[in-house]
Amino acid sequence: MNTLIAVIVIFGLLVFIHEWGHLIFAKRAGILCREFAIGFGPKIFSFKRNETVYTIRLLPLGGFVRMAGEDPEMVQIKPGYEIGLFFNDSGKVNCMIINNKSKHPGCKVMQVEKIDMEHDLFVQGYVDDSEELITYQIDEKAEFVHDELATQIAPYDRQFSSKTVGQRAVAIFAGPMMNFVLAVVILMAYALIAGMPVDEALVGDLTDDGVALEAGLESGDRVLSIDGENVTTWEDMTSIIQDQPNENLQFEIERGSDQFEVNIVPQERIGAEDEVEGVVGIYPPTEKSIGGAIAFGFTQTYEYTMLIVEALGMLVTGQFSLDHLSGPVGIYNYTGEVAAMGILVLFQWAAILSVNLGIINLLPLPALDGGRLIFIGLEAIRGKPIDPQKEGIVHFVGFALLMLLMLAVTWNDINKFFL
Repeated sequence: MNTLIAVIVIFGLLVFIHEWGHLIFAKRAGILCREFAIGFGPKIFSFKRNETVYTIRLLPLGGFVRMAGEDPEMVQIKPGYEIGLFFNDSGKVNCMIINNKSKHPGCKVMQVEKIDMEHDLFVQGYVDDSEELITYQIDEKAEFVHDELATQIAPYDRQFSSKTVGQRAVAIFAGPMMNFVLAVVILMAYALIAGMPVDEALVGDLTDDGVALEAGLESGDRVLSIDGENVTTWEDMTSIIQDQPNENLQFEIERGSDQFEVNIVPQERIGAEDEVEGVVGIYPPTEKSIGGAIAFGFTQTYEYTMLIVEALGMLVTGQFSLDHLSGPVGIYNYTGEVAAMGILVLFQWAAILSVNLGIINLLPLPALDGGRLIFIGLEAIRGKPIDPQKEGIVHFVGFALLMLLMLAVTWNDINKFFL
């Protein structure tokens, strides 16, 4: 249950922040955002605020912001249609009933001759079987209702395609960018709570089963030398300890105004590269400061970014196999393991996932934000947009291939963890 809660909270936050980035910068550009969704599939919960419908959907596999003009309108009003009209106080049409007009008594029925809901915003036709051709102006925020579902019209200046290359690029890039911002904020919070490592030869916390505690070391002790070799930094001290497992080492310790010597034999453990190294059971000293936390947030996010980019490079060059990739099942399993290690480790894991989501979305692949940025870049170079139908086909094929990859990775996770 703890794993499920951790996964819902972390993934919900990552997806929310990503899509919120798209939403905020699209709205700043004047784009009509029809829907802000967390998840895919059938709606579980929804409400409308400031032109946008906010929804939570059944399948928690991501999210989306549906911007006007990205897809063709589901309903088009053509000449010959009979529609019901309602008007606002200024006499402009503010609601058009496409069907089920009997459920909306009081509407004025018009047989449409001509309509423009993008540029000139008018509807022209015959009202109540009259032979007189009448023209009404349409309000820029008018809605049309089809099957009792109301949808706001999207004049061309509110559509995604009407905006400049820069505005569209920023709206797309804002999603991944917000994932990096979130990682920085999470790591800043981590540093303020746990403190930041200090590169000094000081004893921080001690493990309950370590040889340093048995030898009488205490938190705050300063290590002056080991076997006669002076040490001033944490790296100096740990490198000597790691290089000499099972060796009797003489530590010169400073505690307050006292100095004394103590012998410690580092224990063996298997290091990151499967090499034997020595440990004595101490943690690095830490400090807490706002300035340090800000610096830690940015530097650690940069380091995570470089590690993930390096891993992707190894994947492309074949040094890293697909068997090492994990999908939703694998991430769920790892999140459970991390959650068991405590909230601070979970903070770091959430930051890594956020950076990973940002980088993956920036890959120049169809259906991802990076792929869409490529098309916008090509438009900037060519001076005209790519054919929307051709771009749509590329994104559709790319999305299908991504789904196949997701299925393959998920099957790999199932074999790895459950079979």
